[in-house]
Amino acid sequence: MTTSDTTVPARRVGRRDLMKLTGVAATALAAGSFLKASNAKAQTMETKPMTNDWDKTFPKSPNVDHQKVTFRNRYGLTLAGDLYLPKARTDHPLAALVVGGPFGAVKEQASGLYAQTMAERGFGTLAFDPSFTGESGGEPRNVASPDINTEDFSAAVDFLGLHPSVDRERIGAIGICGWGGMALNAVAVDKRVKAVVASTMYDMTRVMSRGYNDSVTPEQRTQTLKLLSRQRWDDAAAGTPAYPPAYNVLQGVEPQFMVDYADYYMTPRGYHPRAVNSGNAWTQTNPLSFMNMPLLTYIKEIAPRPVLLIHGEKAHSRYFSETAYAAAAEPKELMIIPGASHVDLYDRPDVIPFDRLTQFFRQALST
Repeated sequence: MTTSDTTVPARRVGRRDLMKLTGVAATALAAGSFLKASNAKAQTMETKPMTNDWDKTFPKSPNVDHQKVTFRNRYGLTLAGDLYLPKARTDHPLAALVVGGPFGAVKEQASGLYAQTMAERGFGTLAFDPSFTGESGGEPRNVASPDINTEDFSAAVDFLGLHPSVDRERIGAIGICGWGGMALNAVAVDKRVKAVVASTMYDMTRVMSRGYNDSVTPEQRTQTLKLLSRQRWDDAAAGTPAYPPAYNVLQGVEPQFMVDYADYYMTPRGYHPRAVNSGNAWTQTNPLSFMNMPLLTYIKEIAPRPVLLIHGEKAHSRYFSETAYAAAAEPKELMIIPGASHVDLYDRPDVIPFDRLTQFFRQALST
């Protein structure tokens, strides 16, 4: 389908140090500030009981049944999710979708909005918190892994495939932002998933290892890895990982896309206290595993199952989807949304092409 349109005393690694080395990459990833890290207050190192309160950043739909659920991944970590089912349903099992992302977000934000909206359109959906974040289990808190987080998608497929309201032979996946890359990676290996959408996609392994627009030199990469490697001694000595200052606290020198992130994550529009990007932070050493494990190596193996990539015309991250589209095999589609930024595809129903998502999954998951 064609496109639709060095050695030093042990110290804490500073965000400014890393960003100088990686061209606003290693720890600025999905959001972040230009503050230099110090002995920042550690993140909460334990999960809290799940709440049954409606604490989403979007209104509850009267046309959807909602239920909090838990399930375990292959590594024994307990994940928390929100299951959405259309109220107007029969006994006939539903086509279903697992939904994850963005990177540093929680299920109460964009993924939940996507999930609830698609449930309104007749799908069973599951939005989930990745391991070590939100209401999901795992310690330390706020750390990510290209392997474990890919597994999280498949664990969500496990859950849906065992649910009595779901037809396990008609399951698709949606990944948003950094979890767009995770979704593509998961679907490449998990042949149970019949179709995948990556919306406003980031390849987190690429941006962490190469910087934005692949601007990091080999020398900068090596220096970043030296700093991160030595940070491990500090963390081991302390018995707990170091965290940089809060993400998305603007200082007035940020590029527009970081202003856009703050406008979502730090205002009533999208703020959620459990989200990494809403004034919290990933661990200092979070980039390490991403810098040595390319996520999208095998996306050709998604075929013959269809891939739909959606991106904003004006998004700083658009090149990730364009590269993924070039690497994927048919059937594939790249849909560019005129005038849209990266963050527009998080929560703007007038911008997110829900009609196309619905058409895509109805066709791909038809009986």
